[in-house]
Amino acid sequence: MSDDTKLISQKKPAFPVIKELNEYLIEHSRNIKIPIFYDDLLRFQGSVVVYDKNEEDTLWVRTYYSEYERKEIDLSLKKVYAILHSDGNEEIIKYLNIDAIDYCTFGNSKPFRVKVRNILNDNYSRFYVKKTDASRIYGLELEHILSPYNLNFLVYKDTLIEEHIAGIPGDVFIKEMLPNCTNPEKAQIAKEFVRFNERCMIRLLGDMRSYNYVIVPVHDFDHVVYRIRAIDFDQQCFEGKFRVYYPQFFKENLEMVKLVSERLQQGSIDQYRLEERSTIAKRTKGSEKRMDHLIACMKADQISTKINVSLLKRQVRKYTRDVEFKKCNNMGEILETALDFVKRNYESVNL
Repeated sequence: MSDDTKLISQKKPAFPVIKELNEYLIEHSRNIKIPIFYDDLLRFQGSVVVYDKNEEDTLWVRTYYSEYERKEIDLSLKKVYAILHSDGNEEIIKYLNIDAIDYCTFGNSKPFRVKVRNILNDNYSRFYVKKTDASRIYGLELEHILSPYNLNFLVYKDTLIEEHIAGIPGDVFIKEMLPNCTNPEKAQIAKEFVRFNERCMIRLLGDMRSYNYVIVPVHDFDHVVYRIRAIDFDQQCFEGKFRVYYPQFFKENLEMVKLVSERLQQGSIDQYRLEERSTIAKRTKGSEKRMDHLIACMKADQISTKINVSLLKRQVRKYTRDVEFKKCNNMGEILETALDFVKRNYESVNL
């Protein structure tokens, strides 16, 4: 088990959206004009700490604005919600209330979290307002295409709007709920972690420490099935160390790794890894045109350093024994080669 402070080599910078990526976002209805920007929300006059149910600091603060600005900001955020969920139909605005605007003081993206409530029934949902970062956009799109889950997000100039991904934070689940799970549930969670681990590795999504994913319980007849979903896509294709793209190597996931070793035999682990690779190969083939367009954008982009690219392609080549990685010049080409490797293996098995 490696120390994650050594795995993550440096703070990742935010990368701008290049022309090719912007055109991709427009084509796939991700780039839509919105009435408010990230910097507008930074004009808060003050804030108070947000505590969790155990009275511990969540590292989020609840912001407050001047009365005049709050009215304007609330209306704009309601319009953003309408764009995100109802194609901009403003008929729903009169039924919405902005209950809270929270600001995160921890992490790279320093997002705002907006809580929107329907005043007719008190149902509420959340979305995030963040600074645009090409790495995160690639991560969101790859999650949308290659994972079992669709993602709803918008980009406009320097602002990124992300729909909230519901679930129990991984660190909270591991600490408070995992010990109380039944043995069959623990075996199912171990299986899911193996597949999640494989999925992150294949699509080069890094830094999946336990607080960067959520556990989603799904009730199925007489039992509960647990799914694992990534919620932070900041470390998409940036780090040079291959181990960064394996959740298993972060100390925060030690309990999940123990669960796998205790509940699964090696044959089962190999089976679940193969299943995940086959699933990704099918999804890639099923969205071939969109995937090719996205990879073309990544190949035209620079979302990492030359040192990281050089290190990663050597380590992935050593792992796969595929000489094609030697030809890669950027992260987009490494990811394309990795997905081609997975597809070739899938096709060879299914001929």
